Amino acid sequence: MQITLLRFCVAFFALALAAPASAGGPLGIDHLVAYDNSGIWARSVQTDLAVGTAVTVIGGALWLGDDDPLGDTLWRSVDAMALTAVTTEAMKFTFARERPSQTSDPNRFFAGHGNQSFPSGEVAEIASAVTPVMLAYGPDHPWIYGLAVLPLYDAVARVKVHGHWQSDVLIGGAIGVGFGIYANRRDSPISVGLLPRGLTIGISKRF
Repeated sequence: MQITLLRFCVAFFALALAAPASAGGPLGIDHLVAYDNSGIWARSVQTDLAVGTAVTVIGGALWLGDDDPLGDTLWRSVDAMALTAVTTEAMKFTFARERPSQTSDPNRFFAGHGNQSFPSGEVAEIASAVTPVMLAYGPDHPWIYGLAVLPLYDAVARVKVHGHWQSDVLIGGAIGVGFGIYANRRDSPISVGLLPRGLTIGISKRF
């Protein structure tokens, strides 16, 4: 794995460095931080980023098609996002963890229906989307690794608005990166094999 991608993963765990002695949760790092829903940390900015990431990846894949190198990479991102979404939703339902906005106790797991803090699906989605792109183009274009800022930003922002605990975003990011690596290493994208050829050939090829 490229060194920069490894640093990206380590950066997630930097969130745990300021954990007080009283921190809890599965990794022993979860604690409430000062609430901040303003400026770049606003929930609306986080939502725009998540939606924008999905639209860019899916739209780019459909436009370029699998025959295009970048299009093929984006279809791999689509794969990673889909696998990540299924996994995180299943985990949210299983673990039923209360969010920091619902409780000050980070150990409130299995709290019943409607509690979906663990893990962060949003951070996982963004991490899964950018990982195949970084792996494919980072070695030749190092600036591409800058995409790692997107899930890292979202991880910090979700904690600041009390949407998730620290372990939620760390595990979510790890899931996204994991599926991104898996999608990158496949011989071909799963979605391309499942969807009609007319859909994956690329809209741009028709004009």
